[in-house]
Amino acid sequence: MDLLQLAQDVMTEARRAGADEAEVVIDSGQDFEVTVRGGRIDKLLEAGSRGLGLRVWRGDRQAMASTSDLSWIGLKDIVKDAVERLPLTDPEPEARLPDDAREPLPADGLGLFDESLSRSTADEKFQLALRAEAAALAADPRITRTDGATCATSVGERVLATSRGFAGRYRTGRAHLVATALADDEGGKKRDGNWYAVGRTLAGLGDPEAVGRIAAERAVRHLGARKVRTCEVPVIWDPQTARGLLGIVARAVSGGALWRKSSFLVEREGQAVGSPALTVIDDATAPGRPATRPFDGEGSRSRRNVVFDRGVFRTFLFDVYNARKSGRTGTANASRSAASRPGVGTSNFFVVPGEATPEELIASVSRGLYLTDLIGFGENVTTGDFSRGAAGLWIEGGRLAGPVSEVNVSGHLADMLAAISAVGNDLDFRAGIASPSLRMDRLLVSGT
Repeated sequence: MDLLQLAQDVMTEARRAGADEAEVVIDSGQDFEVTVRGGRIDKLLEAGSRGLGLRVWRGDRQAMASTSDLSWIGLKDIVKDAVERLPLTDPEPEARLPDDAREPLPADGLGLFDESLSRSTADEKFQLALRAEAAALAADPRITRTDGATCATSVGERVLATSRGFAGRYRTGRAHLVATALADDEGGKKRDGNWYAVGRTLAGLGDPEAVGRIAAERAVRHLGARKVRTCEVPVIWDPQTARGLLGIVARAVSGGALWRKSSFLVEREGQAVGSPALTVIDDATAPGRPATRPFDGEGSRSRRNVVFDRGVFRTFLFDVYNARKSGRTGTANASRSAASRPGVGTSNFFVVPGEATPEELIASVSRGLYLTDLIGFGENVTTGDFSRGAAGLWIEGGRLAGPVSEVNVSGHLADMLAAISAVGNDLDFRAGIASPSLRMDRLLVSGT
């Protein structure tokens, strides 16, 4: 089935049925997942999916319908359903298609798909998971068992066509390998640690034994954790926790938060909010990265946006609707599934790395916290207040001195961004939101 031709046929049918404009998005995919536990297959999943979403307009009114039935009879039914809903909807003049219909970026140059992933076998994936789990169990005698190791692959295609002349498609492929190790200390306390690798091919996952070993190390290093007295000290965020912090910032720079006035960054564009060490980019054009794409969820050509430039907050991110509500232009940040309307989302959203190694950042702190885990929820992007449960490793004299748990880290998000005095060189794109290690000069750590 030619999905792009199908999308254009549905769009034509919608116009024939009485819609002024139409948009069709189709997602198709094949997923495989195998989980190993105790050296045996614990779970095996193989599934395919297809979904089509249709949006139609008449004047300023919009309606939407979606289906997984791609037969022509089923598709004609959702066209009829969507067009019949139009008189029942409220006018939304901002929720129209993009004004321009530029050609998408060439998908072939973006490194999104490698045919070898489609040819990979179930046994190859089983062996990777098996090796990762075995390495976790062998890494340390305190690793008593695992919570399994999983190897998964996903191959998919996205198609988008609009009545304003846009037509685009691209294929994607992704693999990941994750292991979770469980450790016991002498008091019977259990700690878990996990690690994962991602790639566009199975070979791109690297050494599966390394995934297992690092998962074990992350479990063992928290055995015997203690509390610390409440203090204000430098805090080094490891890449995982820094990624969590950046995810909160991503919510604060969403264009919907601008016109709703629900971000601590409202009215701060052009101001130095972060430190000069902080530059944040959203880039959907970088080849091979997890969230790279030739066009966004509305057909806008992908682009690179500088969000923070050496601490200065430059821009919110927008889809078409939120850009128009804010009196702005879009930034090609529409994100959606086939069954949903577009909203604002990030692509490859990351902190530009610095030059310091993680070891050099630790050595620069005489007394402080190396933060490895954030727990629970406790941030308000409207006010900027931040407070989260945390765990990590205490730093004394520039060295890691032992595990810490049952503490909180808290502050105001703007103050925290301003307190970033150094950025590590360990940026690792294993997800669309990514950050290297960050050093904050002062942060409240609440303990006993």
